[in-house]
Amino acid sequence: MDIQRLIAFVIFSFSALLLWDAWQKHNAPKVPAPAGQVAGAPATPSSPGTAPTPTVPLSSPGTPAAPAPSPGAPAAAIVEATGQSVVVKTDLFEAELNTAGGDIRRVTLFKVFSALDRTKPLVLMSPDPKQYFVTQSGLLGDGLPSHKALYEAESNAFSLAEGRDQVEVRLVAKDVAGAEVVKKFLFRRGTYEILVSYEVKNAGDKPLAPFAYFQFLRDSNQPSQEAAQTSAIAGVATYTGPAVYTEESKFVKVDFKDIEKGKQAHVKKARDGWIGLVQHYFVSAWIPKGSAEREFFTNKVGENLYTAGVIVPVGTVAPGAAAKVEMPLYIGPQETGKLAKIAPGLELVVDYGWLYILAAPLFWVLNFIHGMVGNWGWSIILLTILIKLVFYPLNHKAGRSMASMRVLAPKMEKLKQLYGDDRQKLNTAMMELYRTEKINPLGGCLPIVVQIPVFIALYWVLLASIELRHAPWLGWIQDLSAPDPWYILPVIYAVSMFVQTKLNPQPTDPVQAKVMLAMPIVFSIFFFFFPSGLVLYWVVQNLLSIAQQWHINRTLEAEAAAKAKGKR
Repeated sequence: MDIQRLIAFVIFSFSALLLWDAWQKHNAPKVPAPAGQVAGAPATPSSPGTAPTPTVPLSSPGTPAAPAPSPGAPAAAIVEATGQSVVVKTDLFEAELNTAGGDIRRVTLFKVFSALDRTKPLVLMSPDPKQYFVTQSGLLGDGLPSHKALYEAESNAFSLAEGRDQVEVRLVAKDVAGAEVVKKFLFRRGTYEILVSYEVKNAGDKPLAPFAYFQFLRDSNQPSQEAAQTSAIAGVATYTGPAVYTEESKFVKVDFKDIEKGKQAHVKKARDGWIGLVQHYFVSAWIPKGSAEREFFTNKVGENLYTAGVIVPVGTVAPGAAAKVEMPLYIGPQETGKLAKIAPGLELVVDYGWLYILAAPLFWVLNFIHGMVGNWGWSIILLTILIKLVFYPLNHKAGRSMASMRVLAPKMEKLKQLYGDDRQKLNTAMMELYRTEKINPLGGCLPIVVQIPVFIALYWVLLASIELRHAPWLGWIQDLSAPDPWYILPVIYAVSMFVQTKLNPQPTDPVQAKVMLAMPIVFSIFFFFFPSGLVLYWVVQNLLSIAQQWHINRTLEAEAAAKAKGKR
């Protein structure tokens, strides 16, 4: 029994150390981008020697047989917002474009709120020097507009009118030689997707074969506390950075540090897939449609500045002809049920850790329960009960092992008195007693080990699911992703853990007995900083374990009493 307790203690202690280490890393001072980078609009984003490596040219339908010049990975620069702001409002968000570059520079979500102020809409994308994150796009070809070109807009304000399903913004490129270029943004009701497109009309006398690029420009700083307060509270540094998905390589994270060291695959050719930037609860992704070949790229383009994007061919445009290229863009929350419908593999951005194979079904069950009860708190409770029922046979076996040790406690005490400090003889006598009573002292360890992956998977489900962000339960719990404001659940957890300890046989080692009594206090302090949804799960888990162990103890005590009476 002491071995079983030791195993459990080591597991809990190691987990606590990992969480503390992650919390320290997550809350390390952030390195803001140098102010000089935002002050102006340099011609190139990087110093000599740090320019992006050129990519291999794409082949597009109708391209002449003669080798075409490589389009190269597009350069990136922080474009000073000297143009005209164009604000677009939909039912879900507000996007701020700028005619300097013709790109999206700010996105404010109406139905997702700041973690620090639940009355304040969340700004997910902005050119803030502390959290610089914007989109950039343009055309590659002589005289064609890049993300530094100037555009003209029909108006500086657009809104999705009542009764309409979409609103379109047209930006006409200025000072373009030999071509007429219109950049369009199509916003639709009820979705965070934006359709970005270019229409190119060849006004010259020679064929054009342009390429279009679509990229994000972002620093490597962790998301603001307003966007992802939970990751700091829970002590886990969730992933922030680029991710690429193709049918061949599946979902691949590309860490900012790997980009800086040049360890990542610089360009990935494919005929499917998407590229995005992932952070806790949210994702932004360029999602090419169709099967035309595209190149995904990631680059470091300046001090603490990185790009992640895709290059696609527009096709050959004959003199007097026109061509169009479209690129869907998603900027919004990681709503699991909707992401899979937008693009294959996009749901994988919901970071369930290395136990995704268990976590995904657990969330599906949790979401199914929520569909019936309509409250995430009660859904967590019902899921906990369901998990307890699934593992009932294993838990029952472990409980009987503990109860049997409790019944043997008087005999164990006599052995301690008989052999005193002679540990070798005491251990030999104890093993003989186990054999006589047909008890396996390690019988309760296997059920614990088997259930650990399920517990960890559920932990990540509760941590990563945006559905629990600002979700109330009852009374004082108005946000299951935030800590209990009155520490009531951690206190209940400490009491329940103390009762559970008392229901189990006491360790023979007095030092270990003191450690086990201190564990409820230690772990309840950790739970002060954990999301209340996680603490709720552990409280319910403990209460169910207490009820089960109490029943088993009573049953075995009755069996032992009947057995002793029969011997008389």
